[in-house]
Amino acid sequence: MDVYPQWPNLAAMMLDRAREWPNKPMLRWYRGGTWHSMTWGAFGTQAASVARALRAAGVSAGDRVVIVSENRPEYPIAETALLAIRAVPVPAYATNTVDDHAHVLRDCGARAAICANAALAGKVAKAGPLDLLVTLDGSTVDGVRCLDWAGLAGSTEPFADIAAEASIIPSGALACLIYTSGTGGVPKGVMLPHRAILSNCRGAFDLMRPLGFKDEVYLSFLPLSHSYEHTAGQFFLLSVGTEVVYSRGVEHLAADMTTVQPTIMTMVPRILEVIRARILAQVAREPAWRQRLFHAAIEIGRKRAEGEWRNPLEWLIDPLLDRMVRRKVMLRFGGRCRAAMSGGARLEPEVGRFFLGLGFAMLQGYGQTEAGPVISANTPGASRIESVGRPLKGVEVRIAADGEICVRGDLVMDGYWGRPADTAAAIQDGWLHTGDIGRLDAEGFLTITDRKKDMIVLSGGDNVSPARIEGMLIAQPAVAQAVVFGEGQAGLSALLVAAEGFDKAAVDAVVAQVNKRLSVTERVRKHAVVPPFTLEEGTMTATQKVRRHIVMAQYKDVVAGLLT
Repeated sequence: MDVYPQWPNLAAMMLDRAREWPNKPMLRWYRGGTWHSMTWGAFGTQAASVARALRAAGVSAGDRVVIVSENRPEYPIAETALLAIRAVPVPAYATNTVDDHAHVLRDCGARAAICANAALAGKVAKAGPLDLLVTLDGSTVDGVRCLDWAGLAGSTEPFADIAAEASIIPSGALACLIYTSGTGGVPKGVMLPHRAILSNCRGAFDLMRPLGFKDEVYLSFLPLSHSYEHTAGQFFLLSVGTEVVYSRGVEHLAADMTTVQPTIMTMVPRILEVIRARILAQVAREPAWRQRLFHAAIEIGRKRAEGEWRNPLEWLIDPLLDRMVRRKVMLRFGGRCRAAMSGGARLEPEVGRFFLGLGFAMLQGYGQTEAGPVISANTPGASRIESVGRPLKGVEVRIAADGEICVRGDLVMDGYWGRPADTAAAIQDGWLHTGDIGRLDAEGFLTITDRKKDMIVLSGGDNVSPARIEGMLIAQPAVAQAVVFGEGQAGLSALLVAAEGFDKAAVDAVVAQVNKRLSVTERVRKHAVVPPFTLEEGTMTATQKVRRHIVMAQYKDVVAGLLT
């Protein structure tokens, strides 16, 4: 495929591919002790069946319908069905608490939900009044009208009628509501029209063109309720014929990579940091000569990837290092991975270069839910790991006077659901103000330096980037997580989490080591080692980002002690 097709909307895109590729493998998943697969033709038939059944059950155009499920084939089927009848899917994290669901239901006014199982259905039903509940496992909730998914998806009628209906939906129509992660406050419902996600798909196609799309296999493990996985891992990769395989969960990721042997993967920095730390810990237990060989493979591989080869001897030994080191490590990822995209948070360059050295085409990108979500990304053959690449095709980026990154194009959201004041603050004269601080170089590469609202102003007037310091700390094997703070103080403090197998003394040593690389104003003067930040206690998002305000509130006594 040399040119990305022009579709009017996402439902038309999905059903058009189902018509074009009826026998092509589309989805794969694990259930009942074995792997299952679905073709595009079966997908189209089921999506149309669900669309007709939901409409018959009273779901109308404009109705918001919450989807709460782990990654599984019913997810894109349900979304396509809702989009085809002009209802509005509202993806929600399966890890949400009852209070989280209550906020979403109350905020967007949804009165219908599609849930994977009895436990999730119970939480959503408890969160607010529902008129309709669809359960994938056939479970029911007292007092709520419930429909079994099997009954909705059971029709075998052709899907031409639903495809024809979907084809006339304009690209500016509202496609979905995706709630922000809430790392800095209350989650807001981002209104994404079809054009925003389709713009991302077109830009991603242009970006990935150097790889050439063949029979790609993608292992999906980030939640589909996250805007990046929702756009890239679902709509884009499926639209170019990639077979999407749903992982059994993060706890099974290593085994799934070996079994599935993906050719394309998406990673968040936290996962990459954990994998790197485990590899380094294992290498540290090897004989000295093996350690030297490993680190030589990383360094020479990095030079090759970044175009810094100068020594002819390195050219000669590089193939040997491939066979003895890199290929063995790559087998952990299935042995076929051609490209890995990192997004969702800042990737520390030291971590990125580690994977470049192993032979990964590590492509760091940047975006936010309000922009569909991808704004920029590195491309194969033109990657700078310290940057987040160039803006996607069709995306305008400018840097405001205060350093804030502003974005314009079809990818920009329509606004926040029910929040006109927040919308007006975010979108000014057509430009989305991202809240991120960055810079553009002469060749168009964008580098993120911090979140505008996270910048720390010390009592002496110095502006300090906590993200940079946190990245340097967690790049060391002994530190797993970090939150740096000190607004209005004479110096910085930090809450640090020790990595598995390391103690406070090791963390203290890391702080001392990192401080030597920092200016006087950036140095961490005081720190405390605290228990891990977790999803269960609400200090982490489902995509492994730290919820700073919740961490600070949870450890307020520790913070107060550091500030005295």
